[in-house]
Formats: sequence, structure tokens, C-alpha cells
Amino acid sequence: MTTVYTVADIVAVHSSTLAGSTPPVESYDRVSPGWQESEHRVEMGAPAVEGGYWVGEPGSVAFDSWPYNELCVILSGRVAVEDSTGVRLEWGAGESFQIPQGFSGVWHTLEPTEKVFVGVTSA
Repeated sequence: MTTVYTVADIVAVHSSTLAGSTPPVESYDRVSPGWQESEHRVEMGAPAVEGGYWVGEPGSVAFDSWPYNELCVILSGRVAVEDSTGVRLEWGAGESFQIPQGFSGVWHTLEPTEKVFVGVTSA
């Protein structure tokens, strides 16, 4: 049987419409002093897919292995991503980028930032 969805099933992706949570700092390999973030996740209907709205304050976190293929769309603020060799790219409001699963490097939140994201875990 096919499920019929209506406008009532559409979810606005924003901090005011989704419950927020703070990922545990233990989930990162390294965290800068004062790191602050909040995720507002939306149910994507598939176990290997997650997404939502993210808010972060200036600081950085390091990953030995990025947990999923992530598409990021920066709504406001500025971030940088630096790889393990020290090469760094920056993005601001209106820009988007994709980080591959397994990426090793550092996420820098350069100024208060808001983004929407979709993460897909591959086998």
C-alpha cells in the first residue's frame, strides 16, 4: 500500500521547528576550548541518511575520519575545512560543499554560523 502524504507531513528545517541536541564532544577526536554547537535533526526515513539544521559558535573540531558523506549549505556565517596536510578552504553564506566520508581534518567555525546539512553513510 502506498502512503499518501499531505502538506501536513512537510517539516520546516530550522531550530524553531525541530528539537535541538548537542553532539557529545567525545564524538570528536579533538575539540578547541569553548566549542559550541547545536543540531536540529529531521527524520529522513532511511537509516543511512540524516539531515537537519546546525548552529555553531567559533571554534574547531578535528576528525580522523568524517562519519558520513555530508552536503553542507551555509545559511549565515563562515566556516573553513582543513585537511591533514594543512590545505584549507573557506565558505560563507549562500555557498555549499560536500565533505566525503572518511575525510581526515579540522572543521573551523570562524564566526557564528547556521547551515543545513544532509549526511549519507556509505557501506
